[in-house]
Amino acid sequence: MLELYLDRRSGISPYQQIVDQVKRALLLGTLQVGDQLPTLKEVVTKLTINPNTVLRAYRELEYEGLIETRPGVGTFVTRSLAGSALAYHAGLRLSLLDWLKEARQAGLDEESIIALFDATRRNSLVEEPV
Repeated sequence: MLELYLDRRSGISPYQQIVDQVKRALLLGTLQVGDQLPTLKEVVTKLTINPNTVLRAYRELEYEGLIETRPGVGTFVTRSLAGSALAYHAGLRLSLLDWLKEARQAGLDEESIIALFDATRRNSLVEEPV
């Protein structure tokens, strides 16, 4: 089952963090069609947040057709976001772990690693002139 968490220092609302984590799990194949999400009570208790926050997040995911709430039964995944590249994730993850190890050995802290990754990702999206 998905383990939700909150980063209270992120500046991102708890509701949005829940939505983002569920979508990320769907993209990575961690959650699959038919899987059950944590109950409202479980999330409220674990994260110590208002039930309306969880309801709002689950409603948005339901509106997007990603989950379905079955009264008295639970909330279930109805659609995956994982694409055909899912088969490559394991190998790419190992490569990324190696890169992270190398970056830390080079003296980069977490903030520097994220900045370097984001800058490189943005630059890779820019098309080179022909």
